[in-house]
Amino acid sequence: MSEPVWNQFLTERDKAVFGTSGYGARQGFGKRPALLIIDVNYAFCDERPMPILESIKRWRNSCGEDAWVAMPYLKSLIEKAHAKGIPVIYTTGVRREDNWDSGSWSWKNSRSAEDTESRPQTNIDGNEIVAEIAPGPKDIVIYKQKPSGFFGTNMSSYLTLLGCDSVIVTGTTTSGCVRATVLDAFSLNYRISLAEEGCFDRSQASHAINLCDMNAKYADVVKTSEVIEFFDGLPSGQYDLPSGSPVEKHPSKR
Repeated sequence: MSEPVWNQFLTERDKAVFGTSGYGARQGFGKRPALLIIDVNYAFCDERPMPILESIKRWRNSCGEDAWVAMPYLKSLIEKAHAKGIPVIYTTGVRREDNWDSGSWSWKNSRSAEDTESRPQTNIDGNEIVAEIAPGPKDIVIYKQKPSGFFGTNMSSYLTLLGCDSVIVTGTTTSGCVRATVLDAFSLNYRISLAEEGCFDRSQASHAINLCDMNAKYADVVKTSEVIEFFDGLPSGQYDLPSGSPVEKHPSKR
């Protein structure tokens, strides 16, 4: 069995603390999960696999090549969820054209003004979900302005409508929007699992340490193959999903 990805960043004292404190117990999957795909859009992924130090010259939030390493895992989870009739809920950002509503996001990044300027070499909307895992007619897309997929959105009411008791969380960034979504789901008493290979971040250390922290206190970090095996064991057609309609355009394009 391979060591957790975070072990390389822990001190010997850290390992001893986790080994004796009781944190990191396995909570297990729920019975009625939804698959959450957090912010896998062009702003975080670029249009193609690129070394991160090149990609962030155009997309300041890019996670570079690590986003595209995760893509096949995300695709396999989405395809299995579709096959079993399990809800798939995407989140992505939305902004006014003048970026006034970016609010506190602009206070901690010196390049935030770029979001209102034309970006050289591309006319793609950074908030558009990448084509390789684009939402299908029965999927749900939630638009948000802050890290958590729950903050100021209909996420909680949709999970209630679907009768979900648990969420499988994937996407980016592990340390930011994924973590914020996990903490809010935890506060609402959902069982939470993170599909490890389906999560990514622009910082390798932040990715590993945040997986460690969430696994210790809030969620189970599991392999994607384990989630797919879990989906396989669920009965088909147990949700009242949307009947299916053409995928809505991002609000910025309506």
